[in-house]
Amino acid sequence: MKKGFITNRLHVGKKPVGITVARSVETIQGKKFQWIDLQNPDRSDIEKLALQHHWNTLNIEDCMTKSELPKLDSYDDHFFVILHFPSLLRQPGISRNSQLSIFVGRDFLVTIHQGDLKPLVDLMNICKNDLDQHRKERLLGKSTGNLLHEIIDILVDDLLHISRKVIANLDDLEDEVFDETKSVARSIALLRRDINSMRRIVNPLKKFVLEIAKNIKRFSDEEDLSLYFDDVIDHIDKVIETLEESRETMEIYKDTDFMLSTEKTNKILAVLTIIFTFSIPGTAVATFYGMNVTLPGGITDIHNTSTFLGPYTSFIILILVALIPVALMFIYFRKLGWISN
Repeated sequence: MKKGFITNRLHVGKKPVGITVARSVETIQGKKFQWIDLQNPDRSDIEKLALQHHWNTLNIEDCMTKSELPKLDSYDDHFFVILHFPSLLRQPGISRNSQLSIFVGRDFLVTIHQGDLKPLVDLMNICKNDLDQHRKERLLGKSTGNLLHEIIDILVDDLLHISRKVIANLDDLEDEVFDETKSVARSIALLRRDINSMRRIVNPLKKFVLEIAKNIKRFSDEEDLSLYFDDVIDHIDKVIETLEESRETMEIYKDTDFMLSTEKTNKILAVLTIIFTFSIPGTAVATFYGMNVTLPGGITDIHNTSTFLGPYTSFIILILVALIPVALMFIYFRKLGWISN
Protein backbone atom coordinates (compact mmCIF):
# COMPACT_ATOMS: atom_id res chain seq x y z
CA MET A 1 0.00 0.00 0.00
CA LYS A 2 1.13 3.59 -0.63
CA LYS A 3 1.95 6.24 1.98
CA GLY A 4 2.05 3.82 4.86
CA PHE A 5 -1.56 2.61 4.59
CA ILE A 6 -1.79 -1.15 5.24
CA THR A 7 -4.93 -3.24 4.85
CA ASN A 8 -5.53 -6.66 6.38
CA ARG A 9 -8.67 -8.61 5.51
CA LEU A 10 -10.46 -11.53 7.09
CA HIS A 11 -13.69 -12.95 5.61
CA VAL A 12 -15.27 -15.96 7.31
CA GLY A 13 -18.67 -17.45 6.44
CA LYS A 14 -21.93 -15.75 5.60
CA LYS A 15 -24.95 -14.79 7.61
CA PRO A 16 -28.38 -14.06 6.11
CA VAL A 17 -30.05 -11.00 7.57
CA GLY A 18 -32.63 -10.07 4.92
CA ILE A 19 -29.64 -9.72 2.56
CA THR A 20 -26.68 -12.05 2.95
CA VAL A 21 -23.72 -10.18 4.43
CA ALA A 22 -20.29 -11.77 4.97
CA ARG A 23 -18.63 -11.74 8.36
CA SER A 24 -15.45 -9.74 7.96
CA VAL A 25 -12.73 -8.00 9.92
CA GLU A 26 -10.90 -5.23 8.05
CA THR A 27 -7.78 -3.56 9.47
CA ILE A 28 -6.40 -0.43 7.82
CA GLN A 29 -3.24 1.21 9.11
CA GLY A 30 -3.23 4.98 8.86
CA LYS A 31 -0.38 7.35 9.64
CA LYS A 32 -1.11 7.64 13.37
CA PHE A 33 -3.81 5.05 14.08
CA GLN A 34 -5.54 1.84 13.02
CA TRP A 35 -9.08 1.64 11.71
CA ILE A 36 -10.61 -1.78 12.43
CA ASP A 37 -14.03 -2.46 10.93
CA LEU A 38 -16.03 -5.53 12.00
CA GLN A 39 -19.10 -6.66 10.07
CA ASN A 40 -21.31 -9.36 11.64
CA PRO A 41 -18.55 -10.19 14.14
CA ASP A 42 -18.42 -13.17 16.45
CA ARG A 43 -17.95 -12.55 20.14
CA SER A 44 -14.39 -13.87 19.88
CA ASP A 45 -13.49 -11.14 17.36
CA ILE A 46 -14.51 -8.41 19.80
CA GLU A 47 -12.97 -10.10 22.84
CA LYS A 48 -9.56 -10.24 21.15
CA LEU A 49 -9.63 -6.49 20.60
CA ALA A 50 -10.99 -5.94 24.12
CA LEU A 51 -7.99 -7.74 25.65
CA GLN A 52 -5.62 -5.72 23.51
CA HIS A 53 -7.12 -2.30 24.35
CA HIS A 54 -8.53 -3.08 27.84
CA TRP A 55 -12.20 -2.44 27.08
CA ASN A 56 -14.97 -2.71 29.63
CA THR A 57 -16.80 -6.08 29.61
CA LEU A 58 -20.16 -4.32 29.66
CA ASN A 59 -19.29 -2.54 26.42
CA ILE A 60 -18.61 -5.91 24.80
CA GLU A 61 -22.07 -7.08 25.85
CA ASP A 62 -23.55 -3.90 24.37
CA CYS A 63 -21.83 -4.58 21.05
CA MET A 64 -23.34 -8.06 20.83
CA THR A 65 -26.84 -6.80 21.71
CA LYS A 66 -28.42 -5.61 18.48
CA SER A 67 -31.20 -3.63 20.18
CA GLU A 68 -29.13 -1.64 22.67
CA LEU A 69 -30.17 1.97 23.28
CA PRO A 70 -27.83 4.78 22.15
CA LYS A 71 -25.19 5.52 24.78
CA LEU A 72 -21.73 7.02 25.35
CA ASP A 73 -19.25 5.78 27.96
CA SER A 74 -16.06 7.78 28.45
CA TYR A 75 -12.80 6.37 29.90
CA ASP A 76 -9.31 7.73 30.45
CA ASP A 77 -7.77 6.46 27.20
CA HIS A 78 -10.85 5.93 24.99
CA PHE A 79 -14.60 6.29 24.78
CA PHE A 80 -17.36 3.98 23.56
CA VAL A 81 -20.50 5.09 21.74
CA ILE A 82 -23.54 3.34 20.25
CA LEU A 83 -25.51 5.10 17.51
CA HIS A 84 -28.51 4.01 15.45
CA PHE A 85 -29.12 4.66 11.77
CA PRO A 86 -31.81 3.42 9.36
CA SER A 87 -30.86 0.34 7.40
CA LEU A 88 -31.43 0.55 3.65
CA LEU A 89 -30.78 -3.18 3.13
CA ARG A 90 -33.96 -4.31 4.86
CA GLN A 91 -36.74 -6.59 3.73
CA PRO A 92 -39.81 -4.83 2.25
CA GLY A 93 -42.40 -4.09 4.90
CA ILE A 94 -39.96 -4.63 7.80
CA SER A 95 -38.74 -1.58 9.69
CA ARG A 96 -35.31 -2.28 11.19
CA ASN A 97 -32.58 0.06 12.37
CA SER A 98 -28.88 -0.71 12.25
CA GLN A 99 -26.69 -0.33 15.31
CA LEU A 100 -23.20 1.12 15.01
CA SER A 101 -20.83 0.57 17.93
CA ILE A 102 -17.61 2.62 17.99
CA PHE A 103 -14.50 2.45 20.19
CA VAL A 104 -12.29 5.53 19.83
CA GLY A 105 -8.78 6.03 21.23
CA ARG A 106 -5.76 8.04 20.21
CA ASP A 107 -4.23 5.24 18.13
CA PHE A 108 -7.28 3.16 17.19
CA LEU A 109 -10.85 3.47 15.93
CA VAL A 110 -13.04 0.35 15.88
CA THR A 111 -16.44 0.24 14.17
CA ILE A 112 -18.77 -2.71 14.75
CA HIS A 113 -21.95 -3.16 12.69
CA GLN A 114 -23.98 -5.67 10.68
CA GLY A 115 -22.76 -4.57 7.26
CA ASP A 116 -26.04 -2.95 6.24
CA LEU A 117 -24.84 0.66 6.59
CA LYS A 118 -23.93 1.16 2.95
CA PRO A 119 -22.23 4.59 3.30
CA LEU A 120 -19.90 3.16 5.95
CA VAL A 121 -19.14 0.10 3.83
CA ASP A 122 -18.40 2.36 0.84
CA LEU A 123 -16.07 4.49 2.98
CA MET A 124 -14.19 1.39 4.05
CA ASN A 125 -13.86 0.31 0.41
CA ILE A 126 -12.33 3.71 -0.44
CA CYS A 127 -9.71 3.21 2.26
CA LYS A 128 -9.00 -0.36 1.07
CA ASN A 129 -8.43 0.72 -2.53
CA ASP A 130 -6.16 3.29 -4.18
CA LEU A 131 -8.74 4.69 -6.61
CA ASP A 132 -9.29 7.92 -4.64
CA GLN A 133 -5.90 8.53 -3.06
CA HIS A 134 -6.65 12.14 -2.13
CA ARG A 135 -9.73 11.25 -0.09
CA LYS A 136 -7.92 8.27 1.39
CA GLU A 137 -5.16 10.59 2.57
CA ARG A 138 -7.78 12.91 4.11
CA LEU A 139 -9.44 10.01 5.96
CA LEU A 140 -6.37 8.22 7.27
CA GLY A 141 -3.68 10.89 7.28
CA LYS A 142 -4.77 12.82 10.38
CA SER A 143 -6.38 11.60 13.60
CA THR A 144 -9.08 9.24 14.81
CA GLY A 145 -11.24 12.28 15.49
CA ASN A 146 -11.07 13.33 11.87
CA LEU A 147 -12.02 9.84 10.68
CA LEU A 148 -14.86 9.60 13.20
CA HIS A 149 -16.21 12.92 11.94
CA GLU A 150 -16.12 11.61 8.35
CA ILE A 151 -17.98 8.44 9.34
CA ILE A 152 -20.73 10.29 11.22
CA ASP A 153 -20.93 12.95 8.52
CA ILE A 154 -21.61 10.50 5.67
CA LEU A 155 -24.19 8.63 7.76
CA VAL A 156 -25.97 11.88 8.65
CA ASP A 157 -25.86 12.96 5.00
CA ASP A 158 -27.50 9.65 4.16
CA LEU A 159 -30.19 10.49 6.74
CA LEU A 160 -30.72 13.80 4.97
CA HIS A 161 -31.07 11.96 1.67
CA ILE A 162 -33.63 9.57 3.19
CA SER A 163 -35.62 12.50 4.62
CA ARG A 164 -35.82 13.97 1.11
CA LYS A 165 -37.19 10.66 -0.12
CA VAL A 166 -39.87 10.92 2.58
CA ILE A 167 -40.89 14.31 1.17
CA ALA A 168 -41.05 12.81 -2.33
CA ASN A 169 -43.25 9.98 -1.02
CA LEU A 170 -45.52 12.56 0.63
CA ASP A 171 -45.94 14.37 -2.69
CA ASP A 172 -46.92 11.11 -4.39
CA LEU A 173 -49.27 10.26 -1.55
CA GLU A 174 -51.08 13.60 -1.79
CA ASP A 175 -52.51 12.73 -5.22
CA GLU A 176 -53.61 9.31 -4.01
CA VAL A 177 -55.36 10.69 -0.91
CA PHE A 178 -57.81 12.65 -3.09
CA ASP A 179 -58.30 9.78 -5.54
CA GLU A 180 -61.49 7.97 -4.47
CA THR A 181 -60.58 4.90 -6.54
CA LYS A 182 -57.48 4.16 -4.43
CA SER A 183 -57.15 3.00 -0.85
CA VAL A 184 -54.23 4.75 0.84
CA ALA A 185 -54.76 3.74 4.48
CA ARG A 186 -51.95 1.16 4.33
CA SER A 187 -49.57 3.55 2.54
CA ILE A 188 -50.24 6.23 5.14
CA ALA A 189 -49.65 3.77 7.99
CA LEU A 190 -46.34 2.53 6.51
CA LEU A 191 -45.05 6.05 5.85
CA ARG A 192 -46.06 7.18 9.35
CA ARG A 193 -44.17 4.19 10.77
CA ASP A 194 -41.03 5.10 8.79
CA ILE A 195 -41.22 8.74 9.88
CA ASN A 196 -41.66 7.82 13.54
CA SER A 197 -38.82 5.29 13.28
CA MET A 198 -36.50 7.98 11.87
CA ARG A 199 -37.57 10.45 14.56
CA ARG A 200 -36.59 7.92 17.24
CA ILE A 201 -33.16 7.74 15.61
CA VAL A 202 -32.49 11.41 14.88
CA ASN A 203 -33.73 13.04 18.10
CA PRO A 204 -31.17 11.30 20.39
CA LEU A 205 -28.51 11.41 17.65
CA LYS A 206 -28.06 15.16 18.04
CA LYS A 207 -27.37 14.81 21.76
CA PHE A 208 -24.76 12.09 21.27
CA VAL A 209 -22.98 13.88 18.42
CA LEU A 210 -22.57 16.86 20.74
CA GLU A 211 -21.11 14.54 23.40
CA ILE A 212 -18.78 12.98 20.82
CA ALA A 213 -17.55 16.44 19.79
CA LYS A 214 -16.60 17.13 23.43
CA ASN A 215 -14.85 13.79 23.99
CA ILE A 216 -12.98 13.69 20.69
CA LYS A 217 -10.92 16.79 21.59
CA ARG A 218 -8.65 14.54 23.68
CA PHE A 219 -7.56 12.67 20.56
CA SER A 220 -7.32 15.57 18.08
CA ASP A 221 -4.56 17.81 19.38
CA GLU A 222 -3.47 19.04 15.97
CA GLU A 223 -6.82 20.51 14.92
CA ASP A 224 -10.11 21.77 16.32
CA LEU A 225 -13.01 19.66 15.02
CA SER A 226 -15.73 21.76 16.64
CA LEU A 227 -16.63 23.53 13.40
CA TYR A 228 -16.82 20.22 11.55
CA PHE A 229 -19.15 18.68 14.12
CA ASP A 230 -21.22 21.89 14.15
CA ASP A 231 -21.83 21.28 10.46
CA VAL A 232 -23.00 17.74 11.26
CA ILE A 233 -25.34 19.13 13.93
CA ASP A 234 -26.72 21.57 11.36
CA HIS A 235 -27.54 18.66 9.03
CA ILE A 236 -29.20 16.77 11.89
CA ASP A 237 -31.32 19.85 12.63
CA LYS A 238 -32.41 19.92 8.99
CA VAL A 239 -33.40 16.25 9.19
CA ILE A 240 -35.35 16.87 12.40
CA GLU A 241 -37.12 19.86 10.84
CA THR A 242 -37.99 17.84 7.74
CA LEU A 243 -39.34 14.95 9.79
CA GLU A 244 -41.45 17.25 11.97
CA GLU A 245 -42.97 18.87 8.90
CA SER A 246 -43.54 15.44 7.34
CA ARG A 247 -45.17 14.23 10.53
CA GLU A 248 -47.58 17.18 10.55
CA THR A 249 -48.35 16.61 6.87
CA MET A 250 -49.00 12.93 7.51
CA GLU A 251 -51.48 13.82 10.25
CA ILE A 252 -53.30 16.07 7.77
CA TYR A 253 -53.35 13.30 5.17
CA LYS A 254 -54.58 10.80 7.75
CA ASP A 255 -57.44 13.09 8.82
CA THR A 256 -58.26 13.91 5.19
CA ASP A 257 -58.35 10.25 4.21
CA PHE A 258 -60.54 9.49 7.22
CA MET A 259 -62.99 12.28 6.35
CA LEU A 260 -63.14 11.31 2.66
CA SER A 261 -63.62 7.64 3.56
CA THR A 262 -66.35 8.56 6.03
CA GLU A 263 -68.06 10.74 3.44
CA LYS A 264 -67.90 7.94 0.88
CA THR A 265 -69.30 5.46 3.41
CA ASN A 266 -72.10 7.87 4.32
CA LYS A 267 -73.03 8.25 0.66
CA ILE A 268 -73.24 4.50 0.24
CA LEU A 269 -75.31 4.12 3.39
CA ALA A 270 -77.61 6.95 2.25
CA VAL A 271 -78.25 5.24 -1.08
CA LEU A 272 -78.91 1.90 0.60
CA THR A 273 -81.20 3.55 3.15
CA ILE A 274 -83.22 5.28 0.44
CA ILE A 275 -83.54 2.04 -1.52
CA PHE A 276 -84.69 0.25 1.63
CA THR A 277 -87.18 3.06 2.37
CA PHE A 278 -88.62 2.86 -1.15
CA SER A 279 -89.13 -0.88 -0.73
CA ILE A 280 -91.24 -0.50 2.44
CA PRO A 281 -94.64 0.18 0.70
CA GLY A 282 -94.29 -2.81 -1.62
CA THR A 283 -93.17 -5.00 1.28
CA ALA A 284 -96.18 -3.89 3.37
CA VAL A 285 -98.64 -4.63 0.54
CA ALA A 286 -97.03 -8.03 -0.11
CA THR A 287 -97.20 -8.82 3.61
CA PHE A 288 -100.95 -8.13 3.81
CA TYR A 289 -101.73 -10.24 0.76
CA GLY A 290 -99.57 -13.05 2.06
CA MET A 291 -101.97 -13.58 4.96
CA ASN A 292 -104.74 -16.17 4.96
CA VAL A 293 -107.50 -13.54 5.10
CA THR A 294 -109.99 -12.27 2.57
CA LEU A 295 -108.82 -9.05 0.95
CA PRO A 296 -110.03 -7.17 -2.15
CA GLY A 297 -108.28 -8.67 -5.14
CA GLY A 298 -107.06 -11.66 -3.18
CA ILE A 299 -107.30 -15.32 -4.24
CA THR A 300 -110.32 -15.98 -2.02
CA ASP A 301 -112.06 -12.94 -3.55
CA ILE A 302 -111.32 -13.90 -7.14
CA HIS A 303 -114.98 -14.00 -8.21
CA ASN A 304 -115.68 -10.49 -6.87
CA THR A 305 -112.54 -8.93 -8.37
CA SER A 306 -113.08 -5.96 -10.67
CA THR A 307 -111.85 -6.31 -14.24
CA PHE A 308 -112.26 -2.79 -15.57
CA LEU A 309 -108.53 -2.75 -16.41
CA GLY A 310 -108.55 -6.24 -17.84
CA PRO A 311 -107.64 -9.60 -16.31
CA TYR A 312 -104.70 -8.04 -14.44
CA THR A 313 -106.69 -5.28 -12.81
CA SER A 314 -105.89 -6.47 -9.25
CA PHE A 315 -102.16 -6.72 -10.05
CA ILE A 316 -102.10 -3.23 -11.56
CA ILE A 317 -103.91 -1.76 -8.57
CA LEU A 318 -101.46 -3.41 -6.17
CA ILE A 319 -98.48 -2.06 -8.11
CA LEU A 320 -99.95 1.43 -8.03
CA VAL A 321 -100.58 1.14 -4.30
CA ALA A 322 -96.89 0.26 -3.84
CA LEU A 323 -95.46 2.85 -6.27
CA ILE A 324 -97.48 5.91 -5.37
CA PRO A 325 -95.96 6.15 -1.82
CA VAL A 326 -92.52 5.65 -3.37
CA ALA A 327 -93.12 8.56 -5.75
CA LEU A 328 -94.35 10.77 -2.92
CA MET A 329 -91.28 9.89 -0.78
CA PHE A 330 -88.96 10.60 -3.73
CA ILE A 331 -90.49 14.06 -4.19
CA TYR A 332 -90.24 14.77 -0.46
CA PHE A 333 -86.62 13.56 -0.17
CA ARG A 334 -85.70 15.62 -3.23
CA LYS A 335 -87.25 18.68 -1.59
CA LEU A 336 -85.22 18.09 1.57
CA GLY A 337 -82.03 17.80 -0.49
CA TRP A 338 -81.37 14.16 0.45
CA ILE A 339 -81.46 13.23 -3.24
CA SER A 340 -79.46 15.47 -5.56
CA ASN A 341 -78.70 15.54 -9.24
